[in-house]
Amino acid sequence: MTSMDSLLIMSSLIAVPVRIVDPSKDLNSYGLGNVDWKERVEGWKLKQEKNMMQVTSRYTEGKGDIEGTGSNGEELQMADDARQPLSRVVPIPSSHLTPYRVVIILRLIILGFFLQYRTTHPVKDAYPLWLTSVICEIWFALSWLLDQFPKWYPINRETFLERLALRYDREGEPSQLAPIDVFVSTVDPLKEPPLVTANTVLSILAVDYPVDKVSCYVSDDGSAMLTFEALSETSEFARKWVPFCKKHNIEPRAPEFYFAQKIDYLKDKIQPSFVKERRAMKREYEEFKIRINALVAKAQKTPEEGWTMQDGTPWPGNNPRDHPGMIQVFLGHSGGLDTDGNELPRLVYVSREKRPGFQHHKKAGAMNALIRVSAVLTNGAYLLNVDCDHYFNNSKALKEAMCFMMDPALGKKTCYVQFPQRFDGIDLHDRYANRNIVFFDINLKGLDGVQGPVYVGTGCCFNRQALYGYDPVLTEADLEPNIIVKSCCGSRKKGRGGNKKYIDKKRQVKRTESTIPIFNMEDIEEGVEGYDDEKSLLMSQKSLEKRFGQSPVFIAATFMEQGGIPPSTNPATLLKEAIHVISCGYEDKTDWGKEIGWIYGSVTEDILTGFKMHARGWISIYCMPPRPAFKGSAPINLSDRLNQVLRWALGSIEILLSRHCPIWYGYNGRLKLLERLAYINTIVYPLTSIPLIAYCVLPAICLLTGKFIIPEISNFASMWFILLFVSIFATGILELRWSGVSIEDWWRNEQFWVIGGTSAHLFAVFQGLLKVLAGIDTNFTVTSKASDDDGDFAELYVFKWTSLLIPPTTVLVVNLVGIVAGVSYAINSGYQSWGPLFGKLFFAIWVIVHLYPFLKGLLGRQNRTPTIVIVWSILLASIFSLLWVRIDPFTSSTTKATSGQCGINC
Repeated sequence: MTSMDSLLIMSSLIAVPVRIVDPSKDLNSYGLGNVDWKERVEGWKLKQEKNMMQVTSRYTEGKGDIEGTGSNGEELQMADDARQPLSRVVPIPSSHLTPYRVVIILRLIILGFFLQYRTTHPVKDAYPLWLTSVICEIWFALSWLLDQFPKWYPINRETFLERLALRYDREGEPSQLAPIDVFVSTVDPLKEPPLVTANTVLSILAVDYPVDKVSCYVSDDGSAMLTFEALSETSEFARKWVPFCKKHNIEPRAPEFYFAQKIDYLKDKIQPSFVKERRAMKREYEEFKIRINALVAKAQKTPEEGWTMQDGTPWPGNNPRDHPGMIQVFLGHSGGLDTDGNELPRLVYVSREKRPGFQHHKKAGAMNALIRVSAVLTNGAYLLNVDCDHYFNNSKALKEAMCFMMDPALGKKTCYVQFPQRFDGIDLHDRYANRNIVFFDINLKGLDGVQGPVYVGTGCCFNRQALYGYDPVLTEADLEPNIIVKSCCGSRKKGRGGNKKYIDKKRQVKRTESTIPIFNMEDIEEGVEGYDDEKSLLMSQKSLEKRFGQSPVFIAATFMEQGGIPPSTNPATLLKEAIHVISCGYEDKTDWGKEIGWIYGSVTEDILTGFKMHARGWISIYCMPPRPAFKGSAPINLSDRLNQVLRWALGSIEILLSRHCPIWYGYNGRLKLLERLAYINTIVYPLTSIPLIAYCVLPAICLLTGKFIIPEISNFASMWFILLFVSIFATGILELRWSGVSIEDWWRNEQFWVIGGTSAHLFAVFQGLLKVLAGIDTNFTVTSKASDDDGDFAELYVFKWTSLLIPPTTVLVVNLVGIVAGVSYAINSGYQSWGPLFGKLFFAIWVIVHLYPFLKGLLGRQNRTPTIVIVWSILLASIFSLLWVRIDPFTSSTTKATSGQCGINC
């Protein structure tokens, strides 16, 4: 790497001891005083009023020239466009929704009659089987209710980027778009390849947004020198890549994926120099890849004395569990120009301090450290976080988010804008439902019509004020009594007038009694106005420090609703303060992870964080632009996929057993009924694995014993069974109709629901209970994001042993054995035994068909299943069968006593 010593600003900062800020000092001593802040806010208000007066003036002047074709008419049209909403709700046609809702109600009624029949007609000669099946069916019905009704009011949305430009980003005028800080999180560069992270960073630096309004922060929670060096190389390559992207307006702006596209790259290109420049840039990128690969090869073997930087000093992060905080600014607004002499967005490397004996809270702790660092250095009004493997596929993604965040009607009450996840490198048939199309295109669309989608951990743009624990600014319409219709349907009134009155401070505090906000904006203004009183200032400052930690610079930044830092601040002071706010003891005795930032307490911190915001009354928005905003990689290997699902399910169990459980938390807040049902569904779904695995084994038991879970039924009773199956299929078909999801994606989702339920979800339930009740922790495993170097989808066929494979394999073997035994018995017993056999065979085949992708994954490309899986599965199946024969629960004790050995002449 070139000139390492000149790049390492943090080498001089690491020597700075972590200090406790003197509480007696006011904010003025750090260049962020109350007067500066008040002047900034007042100046912003005056600027907004001035802009509105200009628009009104243009409208008045052009009014008399509407019929003409002069400039006044054009300005009038522009003024009208600038006043229009930046987005709109596109309702799904009633011809699609009405039949869907009718079928849901009919299915609910049919389900009620079906369960009434099942519970009142026991099978006396197979009572244990009948009772087990009925309990499972009741649980499945409850799970369906939790999953179905939050999808009652699905909507689509449309954004107007041209209106956003007219209002905030006019050509020839300084841009008024809000500053945004983008977070990229990474841990292990050997599992998360640096080249993948580099492509994500390059796509961020080349985004279509004013360069002085974008800052990229990369969190290296593994303190790896490889990540640092790769980021240094990335910053150098960005000087060439960014101007190329903006000059030729290419998509996507991640070079690996741009050059890999199998499309006509000359389409819509008119500049003669494009072909020559593209070839040169591709050659530059290939040289860049070689340099990154050389760094990765060097990092495979760690020297005994640890890594050493180019200037000869030891790398501070040699011990990833015991190292100081590190910050490196690679690109910035005051330096780091591209090859055309233009400024580049700021690029900052951050590795928070870690010491033994401190709880670091994994990814959630790293994200909270980034919140504080970014607030001190750039303080963007909005934050956007992506995983290291999720690159910007749409260079206008930030503007898409701003159409909601900067909308006067929505922005003040929107906590985040969630984008759907889309993936590259998945096999054509998506064997293990990696795309999660049903969740992203059906479930989240449904929630968008209620109170907004849940936070899914990446591709999400946050309002910084919401992460600070502030309450939203709601209108009187939002505070209407939460009646059933409004709560269920989540209707949001739309108005064009200015008659909405904002709630006062006391009412705002009262309505969130159970989730008390840290501060309301009115409280802050009153506190600042009262700073003339020294006693009031001291009390307010102590309260702030108890909430946010002992950093006056950071506390002052939390007051700035529109973001930015005062121009009078000293960069050296900011860097020292940035090191201070990422120290491992900074969060002690504060509200970080409890009420502020990413919430601690689960490996799926995303669910908790979004839930706390919705409980305070915030809404979220689901944004699905025509061109997907982000794309990432997903584990297409069976074992990796199951381990990923295991981590998600384990996080849900942790939340279920915590105080933040949606079943009992936050009832005095503003969480809508259907939104609560959706959150309950996200945390209880792993429990379905227990009745599911029991239900999947029942067909084999019925075939082996000759018993059945349903008694002989009349024609009238059989009607409820037929109607239930018809309603299930009708619901699915109508759901696919309004969502646009293909039937293949829906079927893959159904199959993997059974595969995950009989493996990862089951393990998550027991691991969660052990962790919460017995204190036995489970390690977080980073999902491998290795590239496919051995051919198309080679990773799909690689087998990796994991105990998660045993339960579904056992279910498969037991059902196959049951089918063979049942058919053999029917052949030996004559024609009359085939009728009852068909019902049992249907259920057994239903299980096998759902587990078919799992079976293909076991066989692999060579159609060979590992011996260890076969041995374990046959052993468990044999033990189960022998126990069943030994117990023989369907034969009474008197029958056993009277029956004897019949001998050879039976």
